[in-house]
Amino acid sequence: MTASAQTFAHALIIEDHPLFCDALALTLRGIAGNIAVDTAHSLGAALERLERAPQPDLVLLDLDLPDVDGLDGLLRLRATHPEVPVLVVSSMAEPRLIRAALAAGAAGFVPKHAGRDSVRAALDALGHGRTWLPEGIAADEADASAESVARLAQLTRQQARILELLCQGRLNKQIAWELSIAETTVKAHVTAIMRKLGVQSRTQAVLIAQQARFTSFVPEG
Repeated sequence: MTASAQTFAHALIIEDHPLFCDALALTLRGIAGNIAVDTAHSLGAALERLERAPQPDLVLLDLDLPDVDGLDGLLRLRATHPEVPVLVVSSMAEPRLIRAALAAGAAGFVPKHAGRDSVRAALDALGHGRTWLPEGIAADEADASAESVARLAQLTRQQARILELLCQGRLNKQIAWELSIAETTVKAHVTAIMRKLGVQSRTQAVLIAQQARFTSFVPEG
């Protein structure tokens, strides 16, 4: 057992395929010894679990979950629990998606087709406070989608929720009612959202949010 593996005492795996979820849990235990492992099969279930003690000190996240589209799940996790490192484990390993996941706050990215050694190396890197990316991926390569996602990652939990409702076409009055806040508070949040995203209108803010969806990362051609 490596010293870095001992850093992580409690992991949460967010994965909707039970067989892969079990295999990943076994892999973690094989690498990190007596690490405690919880599982969740949706983002909603994971967020509920994160509201209870004990808190995991590592999250392993599949991006393709039934209740999220694209990087939304990662963005929501980072907005609500920024102190917990997130290692993305995904079957989708398109370079633009990997760079965008890092921009969204992921601590590392391991493709599902990778072997046990890659998971071990990722845990070692995270244990030393470093990021982990598949070989050949440059995190700092210019990418418009990654830049948009990095802006989205600046939003607070409440701002992210309000932007989600804007994407659903809700008006300020409807958002205020749903979140039990004043309409003037909603307006202030919308203004802050547009400032952080560098846009001038609600429509442009929604377009930026769409950059985090899977369709934005489909290879061209």
